[in-house]
Amino acid sequence: MPQILIDADACPVKDETYKVAWRHDVPVIVVSNSPIRVPAHPLISRVVVSDGFDAADDWIVEHVEARSIVITADILLADRCLKSGCGAVIAPTGKPFTKASIGNAVAVRAIMADLRAGAVGDGIGGPAPFAKADRSRFLSVLDETLVRLRR
Repeated sequence: MPQILIDADACPVKDETYKVAWRHDVPVIVVSNSPIRVPAHPLISRVVVSDGFDAADDWIVEHVEARSIVITADILLADRCLKSGCGAVIAPTGKPFTKASIGNAVAVRAIMADLRAGAVGDGIGGPAPFAKADRSRFLSVLDETLVRLRR
């Protein structure tokens, strides 16, 4: 059975994930470094890890399975999950991370980090603000992914 693991500390689509999970009757594990309020529902559980560097990421990687879906914006966590045999990794914007695309995403992340480190003044901004279209795309991709993993 599929399960969804959320890298929750800065995830803007937790509520959307719950709704899709309830519709598909799939358990969700919310992983964070500090307590986060989650709905009182038998399919939703919460794991609070230490505030150590990458503690939430480490917990998620240790618990992914072939039919797990991980929700994260963290490219390095996405890479680790895919290498651990995770079924799917989806960014909150709805962008799926795949074995074919993750290498490029890691490389672009490294280049952007270097550019930001060397920027003076305003420098180089981060990602675009989260939009309604991102939320809609996420819902669609999560739903399609759950259907695919159930086959």
